[in-house]
Amino acid sequence: MTAVLPLRGVKVLDLSTLLPGPLATLMLADAGADVIKLERPGRGDEMRGYEPKFGEASANYAILNRGKRAFAVDLKDPAQRDRVLRLAAEADVVIEQFRPGAADRLGLGYDAVKAVNTKVVYCSISGYGASGPQAARAGHDLNYLAESGLLGVVTDATGAPSLPVTVIADIAGGTYPAVVNILLALRQSEQTGQGGHVEISMTHNLQTLAYGYVATHQAGGGWPRPGAELLTGGSPRYHIYPTADGRHIACAALEQKFWERLTVLVGLPERFRDDTGREQAVIAELTALFAARPADHWRRLFDGEDVCTVVVATWDEAVDAGLVDVAAPERVARPDRTGASFPALPSPVVPGLRRVGDTLPYPALVPLPDGRLWA
Repeated sequence: MTAVLPLRGVKVLDLSTLLPGPLATLMLADAGADVIKLERPGRGDEMRGYEPKFGEASANYAILNRGKRAFAVDLKDPAQRDRVLRLAAEADVVIEQFRPGAADRLGLGYDAVKAVNTKVVYCSISGYGASGPQAARAGHDLNYLAESGLLGVVTDATGAPSLPVTVIADIAGGTYPAVVNILLALRQSEQTGQGGHVEISMTHNLQTLAYGYVATHQAGGGWPRPGAELLTGGSPRYHIYPTADGRHIACAALEQKFWERLTVLVGLPERFRDDTGREQAVIAELTALFAARPADHWRRLFDGEDVCTVVVATWDEAVDAGLVDVAAPERVARPDRTGASFPALPSPVVPGLRRVGDTLPYPALVPLPDGRLWA
């Protein structure tokens, strides 16, 4: 275990559920914070009920809430709400993920917490932000991607967008900005003695992922054409090609040196090697070339070559190549620590700044006690 963790002594009160907030507090916990998670009585966080199960809760819940404590609280009960407010008075960070205004109606919004704790860093994560015509709407990751414009940028041959490879808005628009802003606000609180309200809009934070499209618009007034731009399917140098055995090639030979070497290796006819202004013809020619051979042929051909072109891996292949870690030394255990444990979620926090090698349980859901929970 790391001797001195950077967030040792930091107290985090987590009112969030599902993914964005719990993943953020997992990172804080890995860096040494003491995280208390409050969940509704009975079934608790909805993610506890997902499949597959690991003990009484789902594996998803277990991997996201390792090393935390969890207590059942009815936030609509004034007496229990007041106990939560006393907890918030001792916290360095409070994080919530209700729709805008819901925490205020419960008596646990920023103003209520600030009244008992002026140094608190209060983080609110929402789908569409705290204000504006979309603020009160329900949504999930796919909705945020769709309404931000990102989902429609890459389309198939019929013009239809595809499901994203993961929950991009939840993590890149919610979790990561929350962690960054919480840490910055904690530093500011140390310097000034005053906390603040950090408001995270998952949809609005997707603008960072669209940096190139925004830059193009600001400079020239246009927006990306679906499936037609350099990185959205319009270039043969950045494209997905099928192979003879139903696998796929991911080509990202953008730079001229990579492109020139790739065209030689695959045997692209000389007349197609200058793709300027004839991108669709070159895409068609490469499609035919790649479709003539199986994935293993292309993998062997590209081995040791700098052409930024690879076979799209299966999960097993990614694990075998060491690019997916399913054998991390950190492990997740059941609350009672009986039975088998499994490797924890690999953390983006580097080893020198987080717990290393610990086996920690996910929390059982128990009633909120009357006494103090933080030393």
